[in-house]
Amino acid sequence: MLLGLIRPSSGSGTVLGGDLGDPPSYLEKVGALIESPAFYPQLSGRDNLRVLVRLGRLSARPIDEILRRVGLAERASDRYRTYSLGMKQRLGIAAALLVSPELLVLDEPTNGLDPAGILEMRGLIRSLADDGITVFVSSHLISEIEHICDHVVMIQAGRSVCQGRVAELRAQQGSDIVARPEQVQDLDRLAELLRAAGYEVRVEPESDAVVIQTGVDGAAPVNRAAMNGGITLAYLAERHRSLEDAFFELTGTHSRDAEQRHELEAVR
Repeated sequence: MLLGLIRPSSGSGTVLGGDLGDPPSYLEKVGALIESPAFYPQLSGRDNLRVLVRLGRLSARPIDEILRRVGLAERASDRYRTYSLGMKQRLGIAAALLVSPELLVLDEPTNGLDPAGILEMRGLIRSLADDGITVFVSSHLISEIEHICDHVVMIQAGRSVCQGRVAELRAQQGSDIVARPEQVQDLDRLAELLRAAGYEVRVEPESDAVVIQTGVDGAAPVNRAAMNGGITLAYLAERHRSLEDAFFELTGTHSRDAEQRHELEAVR
């Protein structure tokens, strides 16, 4: 809807002062990368951008400067078909920058990238935001949103459940205490001891640990309760709750199944 690809069924809104129902009133100030970028495989990265400038009847653009900006200056003359997935994503962002956008819309920009590519994309997005461009990122990778965004809107089943600054949402979540017994067989008994002491806990079998969520002031009482129950702890530490924890709490969901596709929209 923001890009005029589909029309809203109801409601109203504005983008950069333009009416959402009249995309031409603002689209010249918007750049976007939606899903996978499409370019001519036989052309170089530079020539692909030249084609877009000509087709879009854009005024002269500093193409080489844009390629440098996205980290493709050294590969600008290479054919697009030789690019890695991360390089293709960066060329897609370069194409979106041709219009000198005030708003940049990115859909799953780190999808399919390896760890090095994710770090590069994360740094690029942050640098664009630091240059004064508003970057709107749509992603289900909540950990990535937490790293690159300042403001977040959480959406579940088509409805906004929360919005605010990332730092404020994290601060509201507080922290947990994580305790791991020296003997794995003591895990359930440790959880029962802590519940009996009045703590709200959950067991994390994948890490052989008990997480104390509420009702505890520091790690010392947990250590004392375990010791009094004859359990030796191999690990005891405070863990600050993440934006992902906030999402599950705010949406009332508990499953962490990777197949769940909760959408999270974020804007810098």
